[in-house]
Amino acid sequence: MSALKSKFWVDALIRRAELGLAAVYVIRRGDEDAGAVLVKVVSSPTVSHLYVPSRDDQGERMWTRRRETDEPGLDAWCRKRIDQDPDLWLIEIEDRQGRHFLTEPVENP
Repeated sequence: MSALKSKFWVDALIRRAELGLAAVYVIRRGDEDAGAVLVKVVSSPTVSHLYVPSRDDQGERMWTRRRETDEPGLDAWCRKRIDQDPDLWLIEIEDRQGRHFLTEPVENP
């Protein structure tokens, strides 16, 4: 079975967030076919969360939320990752309720 193309997956995430009345921004467009996606959720001026893709024990896609919540720290981490992986996507969701709109399981630290 082939993997879902990154652009198609990102478009679906954007649509879910927009339907939930959240603001969504493509901060960085990565490779449309196989680029990994980082999802940053900003719920207030002082609280942000970053969701990073990973795999569970069965190889299924899941997400891990990074521990830090300060936006400058998350932005620096994202810049470092983008420098290492030019195919990376960065999606930012602004939602006061802090919803990430991901459909796969999320592991919290």
